[in-house]
Amino acid sequence: MPKVKIVDLTLRDGHQSLLATRLRTRDIVPILEKFDSAGLYSFEVWGGATFDVAHRFLNENPWERLREIRKRVKNTYLQMLLRGQNLVGYRHYPDDIVEKFVQKSIENGVDVFRIFDALNDVRNLISSIKAAKKYGATHVQGTICYTISPVHTIESYVENAKELAALEVDSICIKDMAGLMSPKIAYELVKAIKKEVQLPLDIHSHYTSGMASMALFEAVKAGADIIDTCMSPLSCGTSHPPTESMVYALEELGYKTGVNLDVLLEVREYFMKIREKYQGYLDQLSTIPDTRVLIYQIPGGMFSNLISQLKEQNALDKLDEVLKEVPRVKEDLGHPPLVTPTSQIVGVQAVMNVLSGERYKIVTRETKDLVRGMYGKTPANINPEVMKKILGDEKPIECRPADLLEPEFEKRKRELIEFGIKNPSDEDVLIYALFPQTGLKFLKGELKEEQFPSVGKIEGSYEVEIDGVKYRVKVSTR
Repeated sequence: MPKVKIVDLTLRDGHQSLLATRLRTRDIVPILEKFDSAGLYSFEVWGGATFDVAHRFLNENPWERLREIRKRVKNTYLQMLLRGQNLVGYRHYPDDIVEKFVQKSIENGVDVFRIFDALNDVRNLISSIKAAKKYGATHVQGTICYTISPVHTIESYVENAKELAALEVDSICIKDMAGLMSPKIAYELVKAIKKEVQLPLDIHSHYTSGMASMALFEAVKAGADIIDTCMSPLSCGTSHPPTESMVYALEELGYKTGVNLDVLLEVREYFMKIREKYQGYLDQLSTIPDTRVLIYQIPGGMFSNLISQLKEQNALDKLDEVLKEVPRVKEDLGHPPLVTPTSQIVGVQAVMNVLSGERYKIVTRETKDLVRGMYGKTPANINPEVMKKILGDEKPIECRPADLLEPEFEKRKRELIEFGIKNPSDEDVLIYALFPQTGLKFLKGELKEEQFPSVGKIEGSYEVEIDGVKYRVKVSTR
């Protein structure tokens, strides 16, 4: 039987999914050497929301976290999630920022880059893939965001895979962020891609609908080479299938994982204590499957965000209307997969449409930018009537969005010096360039680590403004 490699996501996606990304570095470090001896293929430890939350709420330097992990992990690849031209932020950054960020990520310890674009527009992946190869990344993984729509077919995903292969990536990941992938589709999709593209294939599926373990098994049967899991204390719900369970079941079926289950059981005990320590961040609803995702196709975090927005407007009674409006907006806007930042764009616009009483009477800047093509090419054509209402006579762009952006790195460095940050490192400049407001406060020592919330406390969502663009992001839970 072939070997199946295991990527453990506990130290990034696990606590991002269940603990609002609040795991402190001091609670990561003690288990690393033991964890490193388990025989896993890679640890996802960085990227996603970790960069934002670390400096904004934990008063931690995200670069220092990466360095501390790298010091202790010698046998297992370190992996990060990179949002293509968005990096770890919420807008497109110019190519010089992308290149410098990737270069510094490699220098500080990242081996494997999982690179995706919310629209599956490969033009938005070119700069980061090139930079990763230029600076000697061990492994570059091109990623396809999975969703369900009339234009997202097995054939379309095979074409996505071919486009990624043409960029000379080392492997391909199917990223099922909402847990929508059924076992049947997982099998058929892997078979179809494997037939056309001769690259290792990694399957990533959240447990939100309750189908992820079944989907991963069917994917392996069809020839998937790598699967993503989380240690059991931070698994299931809106997270991922349990690492220990998947290893045991695969080994029993004759697959080789190279993972020592006895070591994993020791690691599990540590994370059980972490779960107890961080229980104030744990939303009980996020720990169980939410089968509504099969109907509304809304990821768990996005669903919670919609509720938070409606509560703030004293309009929770409009939830059913909003849930029905989300797929309509998604269709109008060209069926974008619902993942950061498109999930926020579609969700906020759906709320606006319902609360204003007229569809697209109020249009967010993000929605307008999506229609203008500033995020890239949508999977399907945007509804022409909606485009006319939003843009008027303005024509959407057809080029790669980043082609319109001027270099920023040296400008941001000069600004930091003017703000009183003497001799800023490249890493300091990147913190500021990605998050100008909170990044500057962090670098000036004006932020403090937040206190652990009491059990049952609801913190809702927060609004972040970047270069005049406001985003509402769910950052904490019950």
